[in-house]
Amino acid sequence: MRDRHGLLSQPIGRVLLNMSLPNLIGILTILGFSLIDTFFISQLGTEALAAISFTFPVTLIISSIAIGIGAGVSTNLGRLIGSGNSHKAKVFLHDALMLTFWLIAAVSLLGSLCIGPLFTLLGANSSSLPLIRDYMFLWYLGAPLLVLLMVGNQGLRATGDTKSPAKIMALASLINLVLDPLLIFGLGPFPRLEIQGAAIATLISWIVALSLSGYLLIIKRNLVEFAEFNLARMRCNWKQLAHIAQPAALMNLLNPVANALIMAMLARIDHSAVAAFGAGTRLESVMLIVVMALSSSLVPFVAQNLGAGQTERARQALMLSLKFVLVFQTLIYLPLLFCATPIAELFSHDPQVIEWLTFYIVALPAAYGPLGMVIIMATTLNAYHRPMSSLVLNICRLFLLLLPLAALGSYLGGVKGLLLALPVTNTVMGIACYILASRISEPEKAAKHAQSIEH
Repeated sequence: MRDRHGLLSQPIGRVLLNMSLPNLIGILTILGFSLIDTFFISQLGTEALAAISFTFPVTLIISSIAIGIGAGVSTNLGRLIGSGNSHKAKVFLHDALMLTFWLIAAVSLLGSLCIGPLFTLLGANSSSLPLIRDYMFLWYLGAPLLVLLMVGNQGLRATGDTKSPAKIMALASLINLVLDPLLIFGLGPFPRLEIQGAAIATLISWIVALSLSGYLLIIKRNLVEFAEFNLARMRCNWKQLAHIAQPAALMNLLNPVANALIMAMLARIDHSAVAAFGAGTRLESVMLIVVMALSSSLVPFVAQNLGAGQTERARQALMLSLKFVLVFQTLIYLPLLFCATPIAELFSHDPQVIEWLTFYIVALPAAYGPLGMVIIMATTLNAYHRPMSSLVLNICRLFLLLLPLAALGSYLGGVKGLLLALPVTNTVMGIACYILASRISEPEKAAKHAQSIEH
């Protein structure tokens, strides 16, 4: 299992490229779920688009927990593989998947019981709430499957295999793409289920994808060892997982919380701005897929090299990645200046929604280069066993800069003033992240903690 994909020995740029290209496809298909749903649901009208936009912060919360657990799995598994301890890696992955299922099942049950009060608090009106209930009840039902799928795929990526997760998610996205129009609009023999049909299509695609991922993990690759029940061992592995997963999950939870607060501010100015912001955040996710693909590759790369004692190779990979995303995101911003309005018109026929979404597309991607640097730095800090530093970084970005600037911008310039707070914040934090990366090292305490995993 050790260095099967050349993470410890082959040229850095080539390895990251080979890992990131499949990751790019995989992440694009994951984001495609939401973007496909958003596109088809937008054809039902502004009210339906606003309803699905209100669900984004909540679905992001569950996804953020999954990302946090995945970060813990990727980092710890990568270190175990890098140190040559495959047996402990298999048992660790088993215990991590067990914890994942029961945790998300409990969170989903609680969420399904609180749909009305929660979305009312977020600003949803009486017209949107029935639509939100139709979508979210089924989404909560499938959430444990989604999170198991995400964490399991991180287990595959920790070995350096990014192609298999990409293929699995591509198939799932294709299933979702085919079923969405059939179930939303009732084409052919299918009933017209509208927003509920989007949830059913997504749930079916998750079931298929999880089945394939489980087959690879358990049967074909033998990456999971079903060890006998041992509470002491499981608690030890869960503690190792939580060392990274808790701060990483909390860090990712901060983003949907901040988005929810921004959406609440927008809802009090103009309800059309909520629909535009929801569509804009989904477009942002697509615009940043290269960054996300690279960050997903960089974590196991850095973790394995730190586990093997190759600290300089890990640092070189980080600096190379930061420079790449800054240049790449700046270059792809330029075409958006000429395509903003046509892109906005794909998501709505409402003139006010088009106006706000056009402004979003023009203003925010200008700082996606610095934002990409923040994302790369925040995820890589977990591989360095500095999860609290990653958490503090995100707290500073969201609560010390973004939200105060958004409130000020809202007061001075309404919707446009609020939205301008995002690129300003990202530019400042991108500069700070580059400075931090140039000085990064693995603390002695973290190194000892990592060795306790490996031995």
